[in-house]
Amino acid sequence: MNYLWFKAFHIVGVVAWFAGMFYLPRLFVYHAEANEQPEPARTILQQQYQIMEARLYRIIMTPAMVLTVAMAVAMVIAVPDLLNDTWLHVKLGLVLVLIGYHHICGRLMKEMAAGKFRLSGQQFRWFNEFPTVLFVVVVLLAVFKNNFPTSAAAWAVVGMIVAMAAIIQLYAKKRRLDREKLAAEMQDVAAAEIGEGSVG
Repeated sequence: MNYLWFKAFHIVGVVAWFAGMFYLPRLFVYHAEANEQPEPARTILQQQYQIMEARLYRIIMTPAMVLTVAMAVAMVIAVPDLLNDTWLHVKLGLVLVLIGYHHICGRLMKEMAAGKFRLSGQQFRWFNEFPTVLFVVVVLLAVFKNNFPTSAAAWAVVGMIVAMAAIIQLYAKKRRLDREKLAAEMQDVAAAEIGEGSVG
């Protein structure tokens, strides 16, 4: 019975942890793009993103990670035979990668708070997709266990990565076209103002 309680709270921790890992890098995207804005918008936006990032990381993500790991350890202690399953070894390896990703997020957050931006908004969009791929693989492992459909899962992950790449590229193209359109409109307005001034 204890095992089921541990498993339930393990799932709660996983859901909260991944919610944070999906959202924090998205905040990084906006934070990096805010760095390109003129003052005073730049400072106002950066301060707001710093507060949001710190609260998300410290109040939600880190406690959720601790809960996830603690409940996983409790499950293994309750049912030690779980360690005989190959799928669990793979899953534990992926969890270690996710813990590393979690700490990288913390380091990037501190760097941006100090005004150091190692990645652009576009690069953070790629960074944001990493936990999504791992999430899908971890869920498939948890569901299929030792009957993991290797070939089907591999194709699904490849398809997902290609789709993400296409979406990111299309969004980048849209942003570029929007900037070009805005610049052209501003030139037209400036030219019209100059024309009115010369007439006056």
